[in-house]
Amino acid sequence: MGNARKMQKKVSDDLKIIDSPDKLQQTDGEFLQKLATDEYWMGLALQQAKEAADHGEVPVGAVLVGKDGLLAAAGNSPIHLADPSAHAEILAIRAAARLLHNYRLPETALYVTLEPCIMCMGALIQARISRLVYGAADPKTGAAISLYAIGSDWRQNHKIAVSGGILADQCGELLKKFFKEKRSQGLGINPPF
Repeated sequence: MGNARKMQKKVSDDLKIIDSPDKLQQTDGEFLQKLATDEYWMGLALQQAKEAADHGEVPVGAVLVGKDGLLAAAGNSPIHLADPSAHAEILAIRAAARLLHNYRLPETALYVTLEPCIMCMGALIQARISRLVYGAADPKTGAAISLYAIGSDWRQNHKIAVSGGILADQCGELLKKFFKEKRSQGLGINPPF
């Protein structure tokens, strides 16, 4: 295994990117024992967001759920992966696509703690994700409803059912706390190069 792959695996392990239901069962013994609700899945996305924050990343987490349960989960990691596209949504979509050996993910729902940006909404459309559920709205860059309505634009060949505001207070508070701490430390979110 090359150095780049070793480093990516280490970062993935450190960030606990969950790319198979077996990994979640090891960390959460009640996997799918509970009645699946939007709040339950958003709670798992919040766990991913908290882990991202623990690693100095903007605390956004995502879980992708299919008809049989959890497919993938991830937290933001653009800093650790040195990849501007390594948003939680993108990482979860990539992991699920690898798991299913398919770049199309129909009949799935993505739960994310912050309304997705333009890039992430584009990925949801390309993957043919059926439903998006987000926590906190993002009035500055939100591309699902707040600033743009990418998933429901009549000119696109795929529509996404969008629900927002699930555990919005907890999701928003996590972001506020993270940025308040960064400001109090006089640090930006980028590593010092």
